[in-house]
Amino acid sequence: MQLFKEFKEFAVKGNMMDMAIGIIIGASFNKVIDVLVKKVFLPPLSLMTDGINLQDKRIILREAVTNINGGIVTSEVSIGYGAFGEAFLDFIIIGFTVFIVVKFMNKLRNRAHDSKDKTVVTPKDIELLSHLTELMEEQNALLKAKQ
Repeated sequence: MQLFKEFKEFAVKGNMMDMAIGIIIGASFNKVIDVLVKKVFLPPLSLMTDGINLQDKRIILREAVTNINGGIVTSEVSIGYGAFGEAFLDFIIIGFTVFIVVKFMNKLRNRAHDSKDKTVVTPKDIELLSHLTELMEEQNALLKAKQ
């Protein structure tokens, strides 16, 4: 029963919903980046390399062995550095994009937490804390004046 109560608190506080939204957006973002790399960035790279498909590039360690009927006796062993390059390009693009988004969000949050910036609505808790700080400074000034 205690476990159900804790789960209910977890779900109601929004942590579960925030996590689910993040996972869904992350999966969609991954698809967008995958298409961006495969359909936008790799074709010009292939064109610059004389039409070579970079995704299929690999170092063959052992050729595939086939029998007389064309059936595979021993499969090919290779290192797929082209697929690695594509995954690395995905990683760089995703990392840079996340960096830009986080930087933008931090800028917005910093503006919202600045109680002196009147162009952005300051959250109520930050506003109350800034008023409390101002009152404490006034009180300290009065105390120093009495001494």
